[in-house]
Amino acid sequence: MNFFELIEPTSLREAVGLLGSSDISTRPIAGGTAVMLMMKTGVFQPERLIGLRKIESHYSMITSADNGALHIGAMTTLRQIEQSDAVNNAVPVVTSALRRLSNVRVRNVATVGGHLAHGDPHLDLPPVLIALGASLIIQGPTGEREIEIGDLFAGYLETTLADNELIAEVRIPAQSERRAAYLKHTTRSADDWPALGLAISMALDGDDIQSARVAVGAATDTPRRLKGVEKVLNGGKVDDQTLRDAGDAAAAEAEVHTDARGSSAYKRELIRVFMGRVIRQAADAEVGSIR
Repeated sequence: MNFFELIEPTSLREAVGLLGSSDISTRPIAGGTAVMLMMKTGVFQPERLIGLRKIESHYSMITSADNGALHIGAMTTLRQIEQSDAVNNAVPVVTSALRRLSNVRVRNVATVGGHLAHGDPHLDLPPVLIALGASLIIQGPTGEREIEIGDLFAGYLETTLADNELIAEVRIPAQSERRAAYLKHTTRSADDWPALGLAISMALDGDDIQSARVAVGAATDTPRRLKGVEKVLNGGKVDDQTLRDAGDAAAAEAEVHTDARGSSAYKRELIRVFMGRVIRQAADAEVGSIR
């Protein structure tokens, strides 16, 4: 590992000011679980790191808005989110997903902002947050902007963040009468990167599915919504035929790729099978919950 300069600003705005618009030798670091591994393996050799641990404390907090939405500061650790009563009460699917994300040592230091900004398609939270309709507050040199979380990902390990922008906050809207579920499949150890992650959020009127949002990760180059599957589900019933149709639609729509965790044909079949399972799990869950 090469020598580097570490600067620790005390505000997010100051941190943004230290990031050059095209300076690839300077990078921010939050929990460091990804950046440090990349530095140790020689993939990434920065000359200067902008440490974010000393910025304003409210970026490490979880708050509930009056309308039931959740605001999660970008420096909040995954372990804080996992153990938060506010998160578990509002979106227990997030709590459940985090309990199987990597291991507790990683979750103790990894931050939600860094988790998302890394842009790795194998991560668990992006498809869950996409299905929940979450958005991001992005801080740049000219102020803040808000984007849907699905618009963050541009490609493998690529995001739409400018070099002088930082994620400030994750916002999850109130879920009201919606139900959500997340399933993933790993081909190696339980805490390894998944070969597939599928998330769904939907409302039910009796057995009729309404306003479904479906997202896939891990098997694809970027986490993304499956809008074709949503069209199949909306207005349909939670029955064997709908589940089969949704599985077929998901397998056809998802642009899967071959990697060390399985071939594209294998992952397409995983999607076909797990799509029905995740719909059934969401339907069987309590309102706003997950079993």
